[in-house]
Amino acid sequence: MEYFPEEYYEFFIVFNDGDYYTGHDLLEEVWLTDRSNLFIKGLLQMTVAIYHYEYGNLKGARQMMWVAKEYLTPYKPFFWQLNVERVLVFIDQCLETIPNDIDRVKFEEVAHQPVLPKLYLNLEE
Repeated sequence: MEYFPEEYYEFFIVFNDGDYYTGHDLLEEVWLTDRSNLFIKGLLQMTVAIYHYEYGNLKGARQMMWVAKEYLTPYKPFFWQLNVERVLVFIDQCLETIPNDIDRVKFEEVAHQPVLPKLYLNLEE
């Protein structure tokens, strides 16, 4: 069994709880120790995208999702015991859900935007 940075394991917990801000911070700690790890950077960008969407920055969410897809694609189908293929399907679903004709909505109006699909992450052997 492979062992990964503790923050990587913690990320799964907070991501699945919907705490994307903390998830970003955890992944950033991993990425700052190895900036060549584009797998972690891709997960980080995806997490930031969801956070942006929740706060009405739709343009930022779209851009971060595209960047996440670009970073994660070379790691499919599995990397660090994560089903990257499944993550990429989630990203595509999010990109289909995020309105293309709106860049920003007021925080009070975010609840009226389409709901992003939910992804539960887990490690697989």
